[in-house]
Amino acid sequence: MKWSSLPKVAVRSLLKNKMRSLLTSLGIIIGVGAVIIMVAIGEGSQVAIAETINSLGTNMIMIRPSFSRMGGVSRGAGSHNRLTMDDAETLKSEATLCRWVSPVVSSGDQVIGGAGNWNTSIMGVDVDYLSIRAWELTSGEFFTERDVRARAKVAVLGKTVADELFPGQDPVGERLRIRNTPFMVIGLLTEKGEDAMGRDEDDVVMAPSTTVFYRLSGGGRIHMIVASAVSPDSLEAAQEQIIGLMRTAHKLAPAEDDDFAVNTQTEIVERASETAQVMTVLLGSIAAVSLLVGGIGIMNIMLVSVTERTREIGIRMSVGGRGSDILLQFLAEAILLSLVGGIIGILLAFGIAYALEHIWHIRTVIDPAMTVLAFSFSGVVGVFFGLYPARKAAALNPIDALRHE
Repeated sequence: MKWSSLPKVAVRSLLKNKMRSLLTSLGIIIGVGAVIIMVAIGEGSQVAIAETINSLGTNMIMIRPSFSRMGGVSRGAGSHNRLTMDDAETLKSEATLCRWVSPVVSSGDQVIGGAGNWNTSIMGVDVDYLSIRAWELTSGEFFTERDVRARAKVAVLGKTVADELFPGQDPVGERLRIRNTPFMVIGLLTEKGEDAMGRDEDDVVMAPSTTVFYRLSGGGRIHMIVASAVSPDSLEAAQEQIIGLMRTAHKLAPAEDDDFAVNTQTEIVERASETAQVMTVLLGSIAAVSLLVGGIGIMNIMLVSVTERTREIGIRMSVGGRGSDILLQFLAEAILLSLVGGIIGILLAFGIAYALEHIWHIRTVIDPAMTVLAFSFSGVVGVFFGLYPARKAAALNPIDALRHE
């Protein structure tokens, strides 16, 4: 048998039982499609996580309270807060590897505005906060250093708060009350959307840190300090510098643990990406099992085909067909089933990915290398699981085959 005639003979044999051939390929179709789409969802998750974290700001570093222990038992993150306004001022003046520094004072309160009231998060920040977060204004202006020093009662609204209190209008110039304290709205923030935890970042009112610290939270400790390194390459060095300055400010002995925690965007991205990668591998591995199941299905049907066509095999051998010709024919049929199933599976994966993106708004990133790998693996499955039935067919005795009913 000529090599060029193998595909033609294989196609003709498979078309004799179209429905059985399609059902036999179904396992490969599902397997290839599942592998591609599961990896695409995992890759999409990694991209979405990276974009969300990068939206936090520019080269951002976060200084948070550490945990405390009582009787040898940890009381959890943030339970030991020694962060003060002085710490923020120290970093502003001495952290040479930081371009911007801002304290963050948080308070949750009921805000009363033009259209009613709304319970939201009040954030006290400094003038550098928008630069650190790479956040812009839709209208109005941000408060100034003079407003911070004067503890001015001015506020900048997130879009969600603006829509709730001043629907359909620009809130700049309007007044609202927080804990019976009147504030003037001087700016409106651009829409940010949800963060990595699903929290609405636009559900916020920003005011000068000193105003929130002394008028709303009652002084004491601040909740966090955020800073921005001068460049991405200096993130690690800036982190080390901040740790040194904070330890000195808190008068910690060399043997004492830090009473604060310093994290960078890079660390958050790496941790989130590691988790997403593990999930991608897990999902891809589970989906790959269906490829093996599909291969077993091909082997099963090919064995049935050998039994059904035993007499045909005997006739071909009796007129000069060699065992190698029979082997190649059955092997070609198994490989063709796998490759056709692989192509349909790839098309199915692209269709599902499109639907996920445009209907269910789930981020997917189809990796071309994974597509090629899945298709190649489907061919390998055809060879591996088709070889045994093909060898069984080639090993038949022509006389016994002719006697088969």
